[in-house]
Amino acid sequence: MDESSRPSLIRQRVERLGIVVVRGIEESGYMFRLLYEAIEWVVVGKQRQQPVRVTSIVNEAVQIGIMAVPIIAVLCFSIGVMLAIQGIETLKTYGAEAQVVLGIALSVTREFSPLIVSILIAGRSGSAIAARIGTMQESQEIDALRVIGINPVRHLVAPIVIAMLICVPCLVILGDVMGLLGGAIFTRIDLGLPISVYFDRTFEVLSVDDVMQGLIKSLVFAVIIALVGLANGFQVQGGAEGVGRSTTRSVVMSISLIVIADMVFTYFLNR
Repeated sequence: MDESSRPSLIRQRVERLGIVVVRGIEESGYMFRLLYEAIEWVVVGKQRQQPVRVTSIVNEAVQIGIMAVPIIAVLCFSIGVMLAIQGIETLKTYGAEAQVVLGIALSVTREFSPLIVSILIAGRSGSAIAARIGTMQESQEIDALRVIGINPVRHLVAPIVIAMLICVPCLVILGDVMGLLGGAIFTRIDLGLPISVYFDRTFEVLSVDDVMQGLIKSLVFAVIIALVGLANGFQVQGGAEGVGRSTTRSVVMSISLIVIADMVFTYFLNR
């Protein structure tokens, strides 16, 4: 490479990095603005004679929560079985197979249930939100709402955010139960440990803080999924191809932020 061109190349890379950082900050600000406006409409909507409709929240909750129950039950049950298999095989080396109960209880409630549920909801509901809002944006339905006096944040954003905050923690609780049940059944088959004894030991080692740690994470993950899907939907450009790109981006972005947030939470909550 020519020595004279090296400073120019470095400058271009720095400029590109700066553009990426600025866009990231702008997008983060846009997401926080959506969250602020959604909370504002929930709090003062009745005073403005435009409350957030309960029927809209229920409809969103059905799509986000109820429809996801079967797949979450199956996946979390499988995770419990997997943890039991790996835990028993690892602890056999030390002759401490019975301690697998502690490992399953803490792993499911603190980490795996909130993480698996949130990733599944991000792929299932987050992508659907981005695609739906993006299609409305491209077909100018969002502009039509504004023209007839309906605020898009009140009508679209607030119900989705509230439904997410309700459904994701509930699904995490379901995931906790199914994960522990999966571990109990495999432990009964492999070690002959009665299921009643398994759950007695589980309740002995589990504390309220362990369960709350997963629920706190789930609330943050719910906000991430909702805001990322909504922001990508509202910012769609480029027709049907743009909707596809936005949907893919929302899933990748949601899962990435969930994993990073989980790492941060795990670090601070377990010190």
